[in-house]
Amino acid sequence: MIKLIATDMDGTLLDENSQVPEETFDLIHRLAEKGVRFVASSGRRYDTLRWFFEPVADEMDYVASLGTQVYADGRLLDREVFSTLSVMRLFETCQMFDCLHLALYDAGHAYLLNDQSRYLRELDKDLPDAICVFDPPSPDVSIIKAAICCDRPEQIMDMAYVLERELSEWFTFLPSGSRWIDVTPRHVSKATGLAQVMRYWGIERDEVMAFGDSMNDYAMLRFVGHPYVMANARYAVKQVAQHVIGSNAEHAVQATMRELLETL
Repeated sequence: MIKLIATDMDGTLLDENSQVPEETFDLIHRLAEKGVRFVASSGRRYDTLRWFFEPVADEMDYVASLGTQVYADGRLLDREVFSTLSVMRLFETCQMFDCLHLALYDAGHAYLLNDQSRYLRELDKDLPDAICVFDPPSPDVSIIKAAICCDRPEQIMDMAYVLERELSEWFTFLPSGSRWIDVTPRHVSKATGLAQVMRYWGIERDEVMAFGDSMNDYAMLRFVGHPYVMANARYAVKQVAQHVIGSNAEHAVQATMRELLETL
């Protein structure tokens, strides 16, 4: 029996206009009444996710910022903070390459380590209250998220490889969209965040259904018992799917949630 549903946002749950389809809120509410937890698992930060799901924000759980912010039942289960040394290493490595532009995030701001014009805003790379700085913030600023904009999209896989070679002791690098590379601490992922939510509720892996489309979903999809992947997903992600469903534009996640409700 499925007891928990976890889903990515952009390219997965959200429609082609980056909005939550209205039907989603009723589905989450009805699933909660049946004892099925719903988890938004995203690169977006916790406050942004709550805004997206405002009608049902208190009826669900969150794996935010790629696993560095984890909330269940309204409680903070974990908050991973980048070390000052690791942030400096990341900054110095990005400085070696003229096509890489680092963005760092705390709970309320984005710190851009280059001119703002060098950063392309994509679906899940909102840059709230952006501040352009010359150096990483001071150690008293808690960095919970990092992303790198690569202004040469044809080189994004090469640059992800280079970053992994240079900094694999510290980070994992995950291409996201056409020009961004997500950065997570080596031991943190959507899977580790989801595992904490599951532990809190006493839910096993074979009782979890997860949806995704991108490489930052890979670990989560490999972790759960029932991985579902979008028709618009990256090739490698499709290879580990138990099911490939329709696209986000077709509201395929919502359709699958509706099918599950019919069996409960």
